[in-house]
Amino acid sequence: MSVERPESRLSFSTLGSCARGIDSVITRLMAAKLAQPEMLSLAAGFTDNGLLPQELVGEAVAHLAGTEKKAHFQYGMNRGRPGLRNCVIDLLKTYPGEASLSLSPENILITNGSQQGLYILVQMLCDPGDIVLVESPSYFVFLELLKGLGVKAVSIPMDAEGRIDADGLQALIDTYKADGIFDRVKLVYLMGAYANPSTRCIDESEKAALAGVLHALERPIPVIEDMAYRELYFEEPFPARSLLAMSEWDDYPVIYAGTFTKPFATGMKVGFIVSRDRECLDTVASIKGHQDFGTAHFPQAILEYVLSSGAYSAHLSHIRQAYMKKRDLLESALEEHGFRDAGWSWQQPRGGLLLWARGPEGTDTRIGSAFHRICLEKEILYVPGDLCFAEGSPHGHVRLSFGALESALIPEAARRFCEAALAAEKG
Repeated sequence: MSVERPESRLSFSTLGSCARGIDSVITRLMAAKLAQPEMLSLAAGFTDNGLLPQELVGEAVAHLAGTEKKAHFQYGMNRGRPGLRNCVIDLLKTYPGEASLSLSPENILITNGSQQGLYILVQMLCDPGDIVLVESPSYFVFLELLKGLGVKAVSIPMDAEGRIDADGLQALIDTYKADGIFDRVKLVYLMGAYANPSTRCIDESEKAALAGVLHALERPIPVIEDMAYRELYFEEPFPARSLLAMSEWDDYPVIYAGTFTKPFATGMKVGFIVSRDRECLDTVASIKGHQDFGTAHFPQAILEYVLSSGAYSAHLSHIRQAYMKKRDLLESALEEHGFRDAGWSWQQPRGGLLLWARGPEGTDTRIGSAFHRICLEKEILYVPGDLCFAEGSPHGHVRLSFGALESALIPEAARRFCEAALAAEKG
């Protein structure tokens, strides 16, 4: 979203000029909440403060403080602690069909949350004016990241059921070739499990069809599979294997992005990327080293202790049940206050922290719309759905988060939101 900026005496680089023209939606949503303490937020994609692992972290800190070695208080390796990287491999092998995943610590790089990894990857692979193909809808923070780097997001064609349309993608690529701009397509970005905002998962047939299209091209287009929410399933893990584990993606530049911020503690800011392409990780490590000399060593040591002790699995079991109950609270309250009866529809989330809803024909939920103004008057925040589409439309969706808000406040937040939606519909 472009905004007018005051004149500056600085001479900005291309990157600086791109970033200067972006108004952060996240910052605006947070500012609105802070300016009005009574505002209830169904917008924040935060985790629940009550579920943060305070005792578990305290146990890990006590253990680390009691060891004679003080390495965890020092600078660490740029690629991350070897022990933590081994723990990441063990974690990935727990998923269905991935027990035989062939990885070594050299295939893992620890990042400051998954966001840093995504930023460096785009910075490394794309120049201003290049194109990244994304799902429709897609993670709006990633779309904002692309804008800040001067990179254009384009939606991958999707079918009526919200699945990747391989034939439509081939037609899009053929159009780019005919127009002489195919060389600007540099990256594909997917969210494989419980995607933000749609919470959908990509099954193996979609992944195989996508592989068929990309393998036939004269040059490889790297694919990022963002799995930030993979561990936050409610009952059973989604059975589809990651791209790393599928034979259809052997010898193709695939990058897996994961994080411990959503499933463990957001404030620890520890994520990871996985790739079998040595040059890819070497280059990411070089760029990262210029930024921070390596992700903070102490949070890594805490996570390594938690993962290697077996406590991580019990923690996940606890929070999965808690978030599923919060999902049920939100859905029940929306139903009770007539949200579905008013023409709104959604698929029940099977994991993650979000609910993605579509309004009746003609609904406009954009910032500045009547819908948005009424929500602010009723002191309720949401994420407008248009922000989640590369092309900025359609305009009738909302992303509602049940992650951060206290359970006791979810019914009231849903009531306010439904009242606002019904008032907006009446005009």
